[in-house]
Amino acid sequence: MAVRMSPQRFDELVSDALDHVPAALAKAIDNVVVLVEDRHPDEPDLLGLYEGIALTERDSTYSGSLPDTITIYRHALLEMCDTEDDVIEEVTVTVIHEIAHHFGIDDERLHELGWA
Repeated sequence: MAVRMSPQRFDELVSDALDHVPAALAKAIDNVVVLVEDRHPDEPDLLGLYEGIALTERDSTYSGSLPDTITIYRHALLEMCDTEDDVIEEVTVTVIHEIAHHFGIDDERLHELGWA
């Protein structure tokens, strides 16, 4: 059964997950905005999405670019969880997963590391 949670509480959990990023990595995150949306319009079960140019792929032409985005999809996450503790865990995993894409880590490597 899906967890019911206010949008404000969910936003707090995303913020808390961002606080779990180690300080050295947090300092290296560059030109990224984190958003929360209800659902991805084309993939309603998608939990999160990184859109942008990973740090490992940026070159001199990146200067002046709009921020990359990490979007966390509230309803998809709430629907897959049975308890608030499950939501906390899944939000944290999803946030870390999408931040890893910013650092150029692909899904295959994330699965190997247990951040699927």
